[in-house]
Amino acid sequence: MTVVAVLLGQESRSQGWPELDARAYALVALSHLPVALRGRRPLAVFAAVQTALIAYVTLGYWPVVCTFGSMLALYTVASVRPVRTALVCAACMAGVWVYAGVVSDTPSMASVLGQALLYCSVLVWFGHLARRSAELTRRLRAEQAERARRAVAEERGRIARELHDVVAHHMSVISVQAGLARFVFDSRPDRARGALGTIADTSGEALEELRRMLQVLREEDPEAPERAPMPTLARLGELADRVRAGGLPVDLAVTGTARPLPPGVELCAYRVVQEALTNALKHASPAHARVELRYGAHELTVRITDDGQGADPARVPAGGGHGLIGMRERAKLYGGTITVGPRSEGGYEVRLTLPTSAAERGGTGAAEAER
Repeated sequence: MTVVAVLLGQESRSQGWPELDARAYALVALSHLPVALRGRRPLAVFAAVQTALIAYVTLGYWPVVCTFGSMLALYTVASVRPVRTALVCAACMAGVWVYAGVVSDTPSMASVLGQALLYCSVLVWFGHLARRSAELTRRLRAEQAERARRAVAEERGRIARELHDVVAHHMSVISVQAGLARFVFDSRPDRARGALGTIADTSGEALEELRRMLQVLREEDPEAPERAPMPTLARLGELADRVRAGGLPVDLAVTGTARPLPPGVELCAYRVVQEALTNALKHASPAHARVELRYGAHELTVRITDDGQGADPARVPAGGGHGLIGMRERAKLYGGTITVGPRSEGGYEVRLTLPTSAAERGGTGAAEAER
């Protein structure tokens, strides 16, 4: 802007104004160079360039030469300061323009006043729009950061539920087998050895699942070993074997045509069965449990029952307990329903129904959640 102003000043004589001298060029520089600091001190820069412009106009030079810096300074003030401050600065700039018209004996003061009002209004308006845009951008970034924070919190909650399922089940089996081994250690060494073998296998699998879950919290490493696959319904047989080894007989029945389901649906069903059998092992023994899978055309129904001695209300508190909360949240996530409660003939029943297609689970939202 300073270079353009200097080049324009060289045309002063042809426009009927005095030729610029060293003093005029110094004022031209003072009217433009300070705008380089407008981002740090917008009001101070505006005051400086206006002061230089007033001195330039008072000496009788061509006013147009020194208008660029003051216009940019006014726009900057409007873009970073409240509207009231911008309007005060605009009034000052308009006053300087009118003063220039008076000093130079301009024949058309109406034109000078119109230009002053037009340019100042446009500069303040566009500066105000820039300020609003910057505020909206900051607000959007804050909202994005908040959504990211909530997503991290939800993911950690999901991992916590996964860890609860893993630890609760495996530790229940280990606890039961450890008690059995201690009880029969002298009288039935073979039975004690079998219990210790079950403890070793169960603890190893629990550690493997814990490593996989905790690895989710770490940054991705391209050289890290491949993670173990997520549990699926095909591993229900292994789960039933562990529970049987823990002292709870379990029957597994499948009706309908078994078929691969979306990974999230299979994981949800597996975890619900795991939690239900863990509760039965801890609270219903001695009892007999049964797991039934029914593959429908558009849904999967899972029913877990036990014939324990009645239902203890403290066993699964209404509205409480991480296991029950986790089962309900899993079912809700995939558009399913779950009921948990005592049976009239004794024992407890958990019934889970899950849609097997993304459309029935609630469209793209559920499908994205599953992925």
